[in-house]
Amino acid sequence: MTGAQQVRPASGYASAEYARAFAEFGSPRRLEACGGWVLERPIPGSELVDAMGLYPLFTCTDWDALADDVESLRQTAVSLTLVTEPFAPVGEDSLAGVFDRVQEFKHHFVTDASVPPADVVKASHMANVRKALRKVDVRVCTDPLELLDEWLGLWGELCRRHSITGMKAFSRESFAAQFAAPGIVGFEARSGDELVGLDLWYVDGDVAHGHLVAFSPEGYRLRASYATKWRMLEHFHGKVAWIGLGAGAGLTSDANDGLSAFKRGWSTGTRSTYLCASVLQPEAYAGLTGGRGAGDPGYFPAYREGEFA
Repeated sequence: MTGAQQVRPASGYASAEYARAFAEFGSPRRLEACGGWVLERPIPGSELVDAMGLYPLFTCTDWDALADDVESLRQTAVSLTLVTEPFAPVGEDSLAGVFDRVQEFKHHFVTDASVPPADVVKASHMANVRKALRKVDVRVCTDPLELLDEWLGLWGELCRRHSITGMKAFSRESFAAQFAAPGIVGFEARSGDELVGLDLWYVDGDVAHGHLVAFSPEGYRLRASYATKWRMLEHFHGKVAWIGLGAGAGLTSDANDGLSAFKRGWSTGTRSTYLCASVLQPEAYAGLTGGRGAGDPGYFPAYREGEFA
């Protein structure tokens, strides 16, 4: 898609360990040519399956080979949907040569890790960093599995606050697989002996991807998120080329939502992600949707509309 690429060992979202975190929802399938993973899921009310990129982002070790894998999926899957990671060496035009539908999805906030953190963070965030660090200690954790039980308490608080259910809520087994994936790094915030926050990241090549983060009620009160983000910037400065902070809330980009404002304060810019979709078995797809195709507007695949609402 973009010329010869250097294939690197699978890490983070491209690893088998991360793919296993979704086994309760379908069958993880490695794409043999590009080195990425998809989840093949049974389609309710039928004996058919479709494929989706792993949540939240699809990445692989050889983007040039993705087209071959999409073609091979036609043998088993009715449709394919995925969201590209923001540092993928591909663009809308090249992706359009592989997928039936390609649309810019969400803008992710990113940080050039060569820039000193003090030159990145906006003044109001730095004021909160100083306040938080007076009450919260943050250390780097390279084995989050040792914090799994404490993490489940933090994650339960987040799910209650934001009514998170379904695949995004994750089970204990799913988290155990995620925490075992190569490249994981955590930033552990404590007030005394109490874990009040954990900020989880995956290092993949020269990029650090923000994965999940959760805080206790005391962590929110102490604004521990400012302390963990600052320590994260300090840790990755000079160690990777880019830091991916993720996007704002919701299914579309909204530059004015609170999460976007928070992430903007740690970033040096934005990059686009792309929602990519293809009908791989047109007759089967039409049968499931009453004759609709890949070009029809609205949610894709149409027979799963509302699943992540």
